Amino acid sequence: MCHSRSGKSEFVTLARVVKTQGRRGEVAVEVHSDVPDRFRVGMKLFALPRDSREGRELEVKELWPHKEFLILKFAGTESISDAEELVGCELQVPASQRAKLETGWNYVSDLIGCAVFDRDRKVGLIADVTFGTGEAPLLIVGDSTGEISEIPFAESYLDRVDVEQKRVLMHLPEGLLELNAPLTEEEKREQARPRRNGH
Repeated sequence: MCHSRSGKSEFVTLARVVKTQGRRGEVAVEVHSDVPDRFRVGMKLFALPRDSREGRELEVKELWPHKEFLILKFAGTESISDAEELVGCELQVPASQRAKLETGWNYVSDLIGCAVFDRDRKVGLIADVTFGTGEAPLLIVGDSTGEISEIPFAESYLDRVDVEQKRVLMHLPEGLLELNAPLTEEEKREQARPRRNGH
């Protein structure tokens, strides 16, 4: 079964394939769901590439945690070359199958497109959510000038998420947005200046 990108809004992203893992077609994925045991053997997932190629349905054959990733082995994916085709894909389920979240939790797919406000000031729109080494995911927020900010989606900064109104209300620490600001010409020159060894 194939699903085109046009149907993406009807699906919820649970994970993104980061890299191949092992020699038997396994892939390492970063999980975008806070629901415990969301992935299980036998579940069906739709792998949607970032480009215009159509996605395909996959069935989880094996799974186990490894470092910060979850390793998935799909039925019919038996080699490194098979696994390489999945790198960058979003692993999704139909929106009707998404797990019921506890109050205060949100799906990543619900956050994308929301406007971020720091108190009463609009920072920009969420273009993506990334999961790195920190405890909190990072909101990738673009403003009207095209500048991009990375804002930790930390509970301590969060006031309220209103998915219906597409608004994320936050109280950000003073100076956090300035850390994301582009370098001034003077700062660029300072960074480019050769450093001497020693004191």
